[in-house]
Amino acid sequence: MRLPFRAARAAFAVAALPLALSLAACSSGSSGSDDPAAAPASASASPSESAAPDAGVLTGTQLKRALAPASFMPKGVTPVQDGAADSGDEFLSPPAKASGKTDCAKFGNTYWLDITGLKGGVSFAQSDFAEQPDQTEEITQELDGFRGTAAQSVMKDVRAAVAACPTYTDTQAHAKVKVTGKETPGLSDEAYTITLTSNSWENGSTLISARVGTGVLTLMSTADSDNGAAAGRKVAAQVVQSLQAQKRKSS
Repeated sequence: MRLPFRAARAAFAVAALPLALSLAACSSGSSGSDDPAAAPASASASPSESAAPDAGVLTGTQLKRALAPASFMPKGVTPVQDGAADSGDEFLSPPAKASGKTDCAKFGNTYWLDITGLKGGVSFAQSDFAEQPDQTEEITQELDGFRGTAAQSVMKDVRAAVAACPTYTDTQAHAKVKVTGKETPGLSDEAYTITLTSNSWENGSTLISARVGTGVLTLMSTADSDNGAAAGRKVAAQVVQSLQAQKRKSS
């Protein structure tokens, strides 16, 4: 059975929020990003123009409301106490993208958005559900908000990572893992489903990436005996529906 690594997104949020507040207090200077949308506003910009880079992006608080509740999880899969985190009402600094060859082993991370080279968006919320005590069945969900067209780029990067990683090595089980991906029409603005399988595992994993406007869901499911596919699709559909509702409320 696959036992994913656990990412420390909560620590990321705690470290990044003071930085975001510090940047907001500055009236000029470099943004530290190649993203044109991340450039600081000019001195003549109006307050509405200054806030424009994050226009249409949901906060971590709003994204948290869109995550699927425990009632959508399979029987016996319950919340993991330290698995929930979000960025609150403040936007984070635009993430820097790691360069170089894709680290295929990151498909094995519990929260696997970093397979794209990013640690997250300018806002995020996540939660983790698992069968206790061994967590052999698990469903994790992460929502990230991105500026401008960055969400579309993230989806392209997910597809590119699959193309670059037909296999990787699970270092915990010392096993070769097969990676396959396919388009998933009808779920959201665009969606992509990845299946991870290994002869050394009792069951595989399903990863789903789905974009709703500027928000991207990255979900992992190992629940049930179908590589986590049915449970993952059910949770993803609920998150997408809730995310669409949150975007309507904020518009």
